[in-house]
Amino acid sequence: MFRPSPASQLLSATDTGFDATAWWYDALATAVFGRALRRAQQAALAAGLPAGAPRVLIIGGGTGWVLGQVLQRRPAAQILYLEASGRMLGRSRAWLQRHAPQHTRQVEFRLGTEQDLFPNERFDAVVTFFFLDLFRPERLHRIAQRLRAAQAPGAAWLLADFGPPRRWWHRALLGLMYWFFRLTAGIEARQRPPIEAALAAQGLQMTPAERFFGGMVEASVWQ
Repeated sequence: MFRPSPASQLLSATDTGFDATAWWYDALATAVFGRALRRAQQAALAAGLPAGAPRVLIIGGGTGWVLGQVLQRRPAAQILYLEASGRMLGRSRAWLQRHAPQHTRQVEFRLGTEQDLFPNERFDAVVTFFFLDLFRPERLHRIAQRLRAAQAPGAAWLLADFGPPRRWWHRALLGLMYWFFRLTAGIEARQRPPIEAALAAQGLQMTPAERFFGGMVEASVWQ
């Protein structure tokens, strides 16, 4: 089991803004992207989730669906579910209790950000799904640095996110999304940050997994 931890006392608007979107976030994502976002997450997990009983960090996991995907593939996994939105965390906890109560003791739900990781915590897999795109480059670099420090030797970093826009409609849809989530959730980013450069700066190398939704959504594994 993981140890309990106090949440950060001060969280930015980006960290807490998704409280307001928790009840409709999944429905909106499905309405716009269909199954593409979930398929990307499944592809990243299939490509990079370590075998056996890995210690897994899921940060910014949203409403809990990804928990079931990890536990389905690795029933003995120990998971830290780190989420800055209290309402998202509550929905994730409820999801686990409703769909996989037998795994309750394997998951620690922790309210907070990357700053709430303990200095000595190490994970065999770090999972960031549609999370790193929320931040400006300066904060993204700090997050990547902190999560890199939490990786055990040889650990995999599983990424599913919006890729660099390659077509005009990619740019148009991303622009609309950033405008919408700045308005509703107060995210700090105004455009997609250089995610790949931030991870490469930590000495990680990418193995592409798959692309979805006309190439706009990507899954990859970094080690």
